[in-house]
Amino acid sequence: MTELRDWRQERIQSAIDGRNPTVLAELSAAYAVIGDVQFLPGYALALTKTPGVDRLSDLPRAERLRYLADVDLLADAVETVCRRLDPAFRRLNVEILGNTDAFLHCHIWPRYEWESPDIVGRPVWLYDASNWRDPATALGPAHDELRAALAAEVVSRRDSVEFRFNV
Repeated sequence: MTELRDWRQERIQSAIDGRNPTVLAELSAAYAVIGDVQFLPGYALALTKTPGVDRLSDLPRAERLRYLADVDLLADAVETVCRRLDPAFRRLNVEILGNTDAFLHCHIWPRYEWESPDIVGRPVWLYDASNWRDPATALGPAHDELRAALAAEVVSRRDSVEFRFNV
């Protein structure tokens, strides 16, 4: 019998298998997921649907463009939801880094006017590390409304002619 690993240890395969509870929607080349932490409410990611791909350049050009179109779709949905739910919404940071996790993923970070002045204009990664471990902002039932709004907005865009991208 094969032992199932924790979905956090295999985020792509667990999304494919339907075991990743952070999945908001399946897109053309990516899974739209809500972030494990929500100290900046609305944090989401686009995970590649292709296991074993750890950088954008690993994808053939056509697939790369589909992935980036999915990133754009997710970013647009996150901005719409965050702007609607919090009037202090400021902007989005969209980042493909790949320095820690060896699978292609893109971070979509909403930024807000209520952030501390010493960090608001700087990269999210300069936040104190405790933010990534704080139970008060860990993804949970308190984020159900946000999760539902994000999922609905992503699905609406996925099904819209405006966001269809053919390569």
